[in-house]
Amino acid sequence: MSVFYPTILLCVYGFFSNLRPSEPFLTAFLMGPDKNLTETQVVNEIYPIWTYSYLVLMFPVFLATDYLCYKPVLILQAASLVITYSMLVKAQGLLAMQLLEFFFGLATATEVAYYSYIYSVVEPARYQRVTGFCRSVTLFGSAAGSLAGQVLFSVAHVPLLYLVVITLASAVVAFVTPWFLPMPNKSLFFHKSPDMEEMPHHTNRSPPDKTEDSESKVPLNIENVITVSKAGDARSVSKGLMAVLWTLWEDFLQCYSCRPLLAWSVWWALSTCGYFQVINYAQALWENVRPSQDFEIYNGYVETLSTLLGALAALVVGCLPVSWELWGELALCVFSMLMAVCVYVMDTLRNIWLCYGSYILFRATYMLLITVATYQIAANLSMRRYALVFGVNTFMALLLQTVLTAVVVDSAGLGLDVFSQFLIYGSYFAVIAVVFFLAGLCKLASRRCPESADCSEETESHSSPVSGT
Repeated sequence: MSVFYPTILLCVYGFFSNLRPSEPFLTAFLMGPDKNLTETQVVNEIYPIWTYSYLVLMFPVFLATDYLCYKPVLILQAASLVITYSMLVKAQGLLAMQLLEFFFGLATATEVAYYSYIYSVVEPARYQRVTGFCRSVTLFGSAAGSLAGQVLFSVAHVPLLYLVVITLASAVVAFVTPWFLPMPNKSLFFHKSPDMEEMPHHTNRSPPDKTEDSESKVPLNIENVITVSKAGDARSVSKGLMAVLWTLWEDFLQCYSCRPLLAWSVWWALSTCGYFQVINYAQALWENVRPSQDFEIYNGYVETLSTLLGALAALVVGCLPVSWELWGELALCVFSMLMAVCVYVMDTLRNIWLCYGSYILFRATYMLLITVATYQIAANLSMRRYALVFGVNTFMALLLQTVLTAVVVDSAGLGLDVFSQFLIYGSYFAVIAVVFFLAGLCKLASRRCPESADCSEETESHSSPVSGT
């Protein structure tokens, strides 16, 4: 019962916080009569604020989540969502919408609390089940929200403003839920329990036990990092923080000395950056191809189908009979080129149905590859270093996205129109494909050289630097 209660509450919270009927129509709403903003304001001045705020807040929230024992940060996320959609209903003007994007960036950054909380209240043996429940519910909530929004908009002819109100009501329900969660008495960094400090290190490079997925592993899931017990004064906390940061730095250097792990991590950071850009600005592209003021749009159906197919791709990938260790780089090359073609099709042909189909294929391909990347990275790590590598990869993706946004999208930079942006994004994925094609050729050539060292040889000759012994 002690596990059942918080799991149910987290599932309820995950469902309602992701139930957003207005999400597929956000660009149309901002550019419509309700907000009356121009395309340049929405694309070049409002949307970039989310990227900047997410990057700036990610690391402080990462530490605050653990220090405050998750629940307060979970409440902060729920409050941020309520503020975001309240402003979307009532506020007007460019500055108000930019502030709204900041709060949404805060809500995105504090998502770490959702996936971290459950690990503080259940034993490791139940991680797989509760993580599966929580992650499945969030995907179902997102798909249900997109489908409900499309049905209400197309069939019932509900105005977009009312869809935002429904989303706000869902956020209010989500806000109530975390208050009833039990407060954890331990965390992984600052409030570590004695039994956690006595847990043995994993000494083998075993594959992940599938207790987490590619997104849920990012937040604070480092189980055996040297941490500091709760201190009574600020000086002790400061020393403990420095010890944690130094340990993470040493782990960082050791982990990324493994060449297979480095290759998958590079693809993770590069592709996630491009993926975020495409999904963030796809609605603006669709609005240009088929204006919502003049035609019926079906963004909700597209988001629903792409979410479900992406989840299915993530499940199917485990059944593919592929030797990723041998053909991984070349596979990344082929699929990255496929993603580039999808983006080029959206940008050049400018047919709404081709845009929708390419977008669905693009998301499904990314979900498939990110699942493979997650497994391949985790297979070269001990459990204590999962979150370190996934967190660094995500941070690098956000850093690259910030640079790309500042140069290409932001009005302070080039401020390009959405079609020019997608031409760059397509070229970006094509460059990724070329890079991994060359990497794949080099890897195949190096296998002929008996002196070439892979991650396993490095592990043996350097006292298992990756396995955390």
